Amino acid sequence: MAEPYRLTVIEQSQVAPPSNSVPTTSLPLTFFDIPWLPCGPMQRLFFYQLPQPTHYFTKAILPTLKHSLSLNLQRFFPLAANLVCPPQTDKSHILYAEGNSVPFTVAEAAGDFNHLIANYPRDVRELHHFVAHLPPTHVSSDDTRLIPLMATQVTVFPNEGICIGITFRHAAADGRAFHHFMKSWASICRTGGDLTCLDRSPPFHDRTVIKDPNGLDKNFLKELGNWASAWEEDSDLIKNIAEKVRATFVLGRAQIEGLKKWVKGQCTNKEDLEPLHLSTFVVNMCTHLADCRNRLKFAVPCTYFGNCIAPCFVELERGEVVGETGIFEAVKAIGNKVRQLETEALRGAETWASGWKEMSEMGSTIVSVAGSPRLGVYDTDFGWGRPKKSEVVHIDVTGAISLAECRDEDGAIEVGLALSRKNIGDFNAIWEQSLKLF
Repeated sequence: MAEPYRLTVIEQSQVAPPSNSVPTTSLPLTFFDIPWLPCGPMQRLFFYQLPQPTHYFTKAILPTLKHSLSLNLQRFFPLAANLVCPPQTDKSHILYAEGNSVPFTVAEAAGDFNHLIANYPRDVRELHHFVAHLPPTHVSSDDTRLIPLMATQVTVFPNEGICIGITFRHAAADGRAFHHFMKSWASICRTGGDLTCLDRSPPFHDRTVIKDPNGLDKNFLKELGNWASAWEEDSDLIKNIAEKVRATFVLGRAQIEGLKKWVKGQCTNKEDLEPLHLSTFVVNMCTHLADCRNRLKFAVPCTYFGNCIAPCFVELERGEVVGETGIFEAVKAIGNKVRQLETEALRGAETWASGWKEMSEMGSTIVSVAGSPRLGVYDTDFGWGRPKKSEVVHIDVTGAISLAECRDEDGAIEVGLALSRKNIGDFNAIWEQSLKLF
């Protein structure tokens, strides 16, 4: 492990929308939101090169950063709100009220900034110093739970850079909605308070656009049971990260094209082969979440703020994957699922809430994906240039694979993994060997 990072907290405050700028607003949870209720917090870090001393940051940059966040929360108010969970779980909703705010921590770090943004394996615990911590759940006298939805931490590395860490609840927003929030905040900060970006692309909050004629919301809540009263952070999962390292693997554009051709070559002699759907996504993974904003029979604006994603379960027997025709079986199964999503995004939706649980109970190996190359995480420019690195921290606990576009090459992708040091070494050897095939 590298030299430990020493953190000094400079300031702890709250950032709210401008006074009286947002009326009290209640947003119901849709069937897209409910399956994420038991989910642990999402944790994203953005690292920026900023060769300035701490006093320059606190005097010249911090006020603008906080003010722009306040202005942004006026439109993205659900992130300053609370998830309200009465004992009757079918009444859960997001409630914004005057005075709601987001915790904002400012810290100074002593340690190697360049080590943190490297691609080589690093102890996963190093990044956890820079993760924002959500306030605890408040339980009222009638057992109603008020669950904060977002927290922010900005860490300064004197004369090197800064890290912006955001922690949020998935029940409030999916990846597309969250990165809409981040890019809007960055734009307001970069332009010194110009709200043009919000006027041009405001978040859409009307939940009535999500049609649910089959009562999926009630079915999901019933399957989840009284999740709120039993929810606790899984301490065993947190302890297990001590043995893990994380690394980033880059798949270049030429390698992706070569991989597509190689896959086609492996499949050309197979019988009954339909035209293959070979996107960057298909040749890299087995399970994912699909954005449904343009895939539904009812219209949902592209700026809809909330969850509008469908889990895509692709089940394959272990023998099918590791056998001689494994690549063919995987591509065929994933390609079929991708084609189905284009026309029947809600097919099998009634099993979303129970799908993960059933697969776990069956002893299945579940590979999930966090992020997407289409989210454009490296377009989040606060005025200091593009991020030097962005990391999805919660994969340390969930075991998911993170995906993002590559910062330094158009058409390339970054793949993030958190594994034991031995397994990351084995994966790297297989990765390097596989790249020689195409």
